[in-house]
Order: sequence, then structure tokens, then C-alpha cells
Amino acid sequence: MKPTRILIIEDNTDIRESTAEILELAGYQVAQADNGKKGVDLALAELPDLVLCDIMMPELDGYGVLYLLSKHPATAAIPFIFLTAKAERVDLRKGMEMGADDYLTKPFDDMELLNAVEVRLQKKEKQQTFYSQALESLGNVTGRADGVAELRRMIAERKVRTVKKKQVIYYEGDHPGGIYLVLSGNVKTYKLNPDGRELLTNFYGPEEYFGIQSLLLREEYYETAEAQEDTSLCLLPKEQVEQVLLKYPDISRQFICLLANNLKEKEEQLMQLAYNSVRKRIAEVLVRLANRGPGQPIRISRDDLAAMAGIATETVSRTLSDFKDEGLIEKKGSQIDIADLKRLQRMKN
Repeated sequence: MKPTRILIIEDNTDIRESTAEILELAGYQVAQADNGKKGVDLALAELPDLVLCDIMMPELDGYGVLYLLSKHPATAAIPFIFLTAKAERVDLRKGMEMGADDYLTKPFDDMELLNAVEVRLQKKEKQQTFYSQALESLGNVTGRADGVAELRRMIAERKVRTVKKKQVIYYEGDHPGGIYLVLSGNVKTYKLNPDGRELLTNFYGPEEYFGIQSLLLREEYYETAEAQEDTSLCLLPKEQVEQVLLKYPDISRQFICLLANNLKEKEEQLMQLAYNSVRKRIAEVLVRLANRGPGQPIRISRDDLAAMAGIATETVSRTLSDFKDEGLIEKKGSQIDIADLKRLQRMKN
């Protein structure tokens, strides 16, 4: 069986050699580079199974290494772990946005290192399942075989990104790096009022795309995206998406339809906020969520439901209790089962 190959890119000799020794004792085959440029060359030549890379290095820093490897088809999907002495939020976020899979903060012990490596290698094995889900979703976007083949190639070159519950995927004002496809889990998008309250703009589940509008308009994100639970995503890069949209009109039309439907939902939400009563607003939100997964229970917190309806959390609690007493819903914790969808749809203002 071919040994697992790991590339260490680290300019500190003691850290690089001690890390290599630990990994070799654990049975891994290790290659070493003492700067970013050598590391990129080694990665392209040897195609390791995983890369451990320092951030602060001469000639080419870790961000530059990650950027160059992510742009090359042969190395874009290789798991990438940063070794860093810096743990500030801005550095962690920058690395994750660029596609890093994990961080190890120096100094780290043997078990921290081996555990991080093993977890990332195990997740790499599971990526083929995620790719299959993504390709099935992409196949639904267009009926043209050549367009599907192009999208299949694009997905095959990307790595699956796993984000934890409550982790922000992008913030309002960030520049779009591409279009996101949800493979598993759920994502919410929201805007913050000046007083800090959230207004939920949408939810996205498996096989749904988000970030389309900002990319097509070439504008900054106008809302924040956050994972509602542990979620797996695939980022289709901006440049490649634009090329596919220009080359395959059928795909362009389908993405425009997705965008139009998204805008329609937001217009309806604004109308509800402007003219509907509290009961009508909550009923409309429940109907919209129920239609996204017919027959499935709705899982949403009171805070998120309040943010989506534009009302206070306490008001949501009282109204849901009324709906339960009236036989419209059943509620267990954050799970809501619709008992009478037609009556919710006919709710008077």
C-alpha cells in the first residue's frame, strides 16, 4: 500500500525537522521545504496527500502558497493546514476564506499534530461522496451535456469546505470569490439593523446555491452568510463561473432564474413586513419554510423566526403558542410540524 505523503513548508529548521520526525514515526512519508517557493515547486512535483505550511515565511508566505496551489488543478483539492504562531481572528478568517482546511497554533504537541492530520485525511476520503452530490445538483442546472461536463470538471478541481455551526462564511461588504453550493447542512443569510438586530433574508439547504447576486452584479456581498449547523460547501470560483456563464447560455439562463426567484422571495418578504399583521407575517414565514421541504418538519430557532418575520422574539413565542392552541402547528423545542397548511395559507391580516 502506497504510504501517505505529507509536505511540510516551514522556515524554522527546528520546528520543521521535529514535525517531520513525529510524522515519520507515525508511518507517513514526509517531504520538507524551507520556504514558500520551494514548497510550491515540491507540491507540484510530488502531489502530496496533505500540506502543512507556516504562514510567516520569506520569499513567499503561507497565503501565497495556498493561493498558488488552489489555482492549479493538480493541487487545488489537497488538504491544507496552516502552522501559525498567530491566532488573531483576522488571520484565521483570511485563511479559511482562501480555502485552508485547519490551523495548528505553535507550539503544538504530538497528539495535536497527528489528530489534525488524521482528521483531514479522513475528510478527504469522504469528499468523493460530496462531489457526487454536487455533480448531481449541477446536472440539474442545465440539460446540455457539454455544460455539465465543464461544471463537472470545475467541481472535481475544488475541495469541499466544512464550516461549523454559527461560523460565518462571508460578511456583508466582503468581495465575492464565487458561488457557493450547499452539499449538506443549512445556511442563513441576514442583514444587521443599525441597532444590531438581524433581519433574515433567506435560508439555503442541500443542492441550493447562494452568493449569486453579488457575483453577477460584481458587487460586494450585501448580506452576511452563516452556517446554521455543521455544513459542507463547495465554492465555484468567480473566474471559472464567469467563463462557464459566457460559454453556455443555457446555464446562464438557469442561474438568472435562480436569482430572479431569490429576488421575488425578498420582495414578498418586504411586502409582508410593510403591510401584514404579526400573525400573518409568522404564518407566511412558516408557509414559505414548509414549501422548501414539503412533508418535513421545520427546524428554526425563535430568534431566527423573529428575524425572518421582523418582530420581537417574545411576540414569536406568544404567536406560536396561539397557533399550537388553534391546531395549526405542533411544536417540540426548535422543531415545528405544520398541522394545517391550508389554514396558515388563508390566514387573514
